[in-house]
Amino acid sequence: MKKKTFTRRDFLKVAAVTPVMGAVAGSLKIPAAEKPLQKSKVVLIRDENALLSFKKPDAEVVQRMLDEAVTTLVGEKDVTKAWKTLISPDDVVGIKTNIMRYLPTTPEVENAIKKRILDAGVAENNIGIDDRGVRNNPIFKKATALINARPARTHHWSGIGSCIKNYIMFVPKAFEYHGDSCADLATIWKDLNLKDKTKLNILVMLNPQFHTVGPHSYADKYIWEYKGLIVSKDPVAADSTGLRIIEAKRKEYFGEDVPMKTPAKHIRLAETRHGLGVADPAKIELIKLGWEDGILI
Repeated sequence: MKKKTFTRRDFLKVAAVTPVMGAVAGSLKIPAAEKPLQKSKVVLIRDENALLSFKKPDAEVVQRMLDEAVTTLVGEKDVTKAWKTLISPDDVVGIKTNIMRYLPTTPEVENAIKKRILDAGVAENNIGIDDRGVRNNPIFKKATALINARPARTHHWSGIGSCIKNYIMFVPKAFEYHGDSCADLATIWKDLNLKDKTKLNILVMLNPQFHTVGPHSYADKYIWEYKGLIVSKDPVAADSTGLRIIEAKRKEYFGEDVPMKTPAKHIRLAETRHGLGVADPAKIELIKLGWEDGILI
């Protein structure tokens, strides 16, 4: 077979066509690879032995639950190192708790958090635990980091009281945020720079309240022993997950979907209107640990 020789004339033909081909290729819109959706990570951990009796947590079990949830959340097996990714030794740390008479955060949860902050190297005199006095508390006034912890319960004004609403005590007139089902609670976080300061959100689901019949309503028959904690850096994702569980419990209890008298729309609006975090379950990476019986999600 005779070998074809590439001549100067052939070269000129190719050179003439190449710019045209380049222009055509440049005009084609080749779709860029889509970036994977960045999801907010939420850890739900439950333990069948979390309660010693009705509304009385087991301190050792609660500590283990918190430790496993935090190490899983941040991807660090060592508990102290995990907390050091959240808190620095030179931080001043406020633990925002909730002292609701019938359903508080509980000393067991508060102490479990404080222990790990101390282990991270923070001096004890730089750690404060408070709820209604945060605006005048010297630790919270100079806090460089916050840990947000409160129990989940249905609520007369906001539909559900959870991590987002727990910061309403940072404003002087809480009632000003009650309008329209507390639709704009997320503004508190943004206006007071609480979003960046908050290193961890813990929605206490040991004994959640799933039904409310009026202001400050509470009844033992409307709480149940879920024996869980929801932990996330994203307060909206934590609340969204807790709300789904409470809605599932309501359906189980009432035998049908019974909407809450006040819709908890502030959680959805915290994402869509205020950009505080994500409420859409499709944007949440939910990691479930421990006891699965009756998990409801």
